[in-house]
Amino acid sequence: MKNFNVNRFNCKKIELGESPITLVKETYPEIMIQDGYLVDAFGKRMGTKGDMYTKKIMDMILEKGCLDHHPRPYYEDFYEEASYHNGILFTKYNQEITIGENERVEFQKKGIKVFVPAHTISLNQGVECTYDLSKGESPMITLRPIAVKSAIAEVLWIYQKQSNDLVEFDTLLGKNTWEEKGVISNWWEEWAIRNRDGSYALNEEGHPHIGACYGGTTSKRNMIYQEVIEQIRSNPDGRRNITSLWQMDDFKNPHALKPCAFMTIWNVRHDWDGTDYLDMTLVQRSSDFATAGCINQVQYVALQKMIAKELGYVPGTFTWKPINIQLYDRHLDQAIEMLNRDPILCNAEITLKEGKEHFEEFDSSDITITDYPRELVKTKNPQLKFPLGI
Repeated sequence: MKNFNVNRFNCKKIELGESPITLVKETYPEIMIQDGYLVDAFGKRMGTKGDMYTKKIMDMILEKGCLDHHPRPYYEDFYEEASYHNGILFTKYNQEITIGENERVEFQKKGIKVFVPAHTISLNQGVECTYDLSKGESPMITLRPIAVKSAIAEVLWIYQKQSNDLVEFDTLLGKNTWEEKGVISNWWEEWAIRNRDGSYALNEEGHPHIGACYGGTTSKRNMIYQEVIEQIRSNPDGRRNITSLWQMDDFKNPHALKPCAFMTIWNVRHDWDGTDYLDMTLVQRSSDFATAGCINQVQYVALQKMIAKELGYVPGTFTWKPINIQLYDRHLDQAIEMLNRDPILCNAEITLKEGKEHFEEFDSSDITITDYPRELVKTKNPQLKFPLGI
């Protein structure tokens, strides 16, 4: 068994003037890998290639990751009918909570909100995941359920619709709460552009939006169409087929979360087997791994397959290169739980439905996961909650 050094972690937290953490578990089994897959004690394959990378990376972060000292994001904890005196918060259930010197208390009508620094442990190097899509490999995992439809809708929203409109994203998700209730029902709502009074800043359609980044960037450049599809179509052997959401000029205008998965690099490979493949690398400046590591990879594999279909190539290798990869302190229990879970053997593959040839025609229902025991995953390895740092 391996052990996460929570004492080292807590000593640094206390040194920073913050409360230590308590974990449900601190131990997890040694990871055994053979031929790119997890194996049990008898050498029998377990799970998917995505499961292998997930456990391998989580183990690396827990063993070698360093603690950030001055995080930007905060957790927002609300305590109804609570009181606060001399650094101690008293809940309505008479629980006493010590508030660290770096934590901020805000008194509200129905209680007290506490802003707690959202620390991470992270790595800045040594992580790369590669999948041969032509052999059916994929980043899908069985260690917890993954919201594939929402993930695909998001990547279509950014690159196909080239939109920053949160109502349009809800529509892609099959939701209509804005017209009915004036409510946005996707996770981007936390980053909606707001006026000084806290209300939504609305676009020309009267909808909340996320400003200059993501779809705000792709729409100005007609990015995936002009910088990938047309470039490869006119020069298949070019080595300059690169998209970047990281545009400093856009950051001068109101914008939401700066792009995390920000760069794609596309190359055609004329293999010795006589097949022309489309390879792609995704570079990610920062990965909240437990929450979105699998999701980001699944999104861009789907994007790669749709572009390959448009251009008439076979999807080749997909490589994911996160530069800083992290686990949030409130995700450590979940990460250790996933390391203790047994993955489910399957050959999960991201596939496109037949009948559509062009990128602009696809919707999220056209991307499916074959050979994936969804109900068994939900039962054996149920979903986990991941508190969000804002």
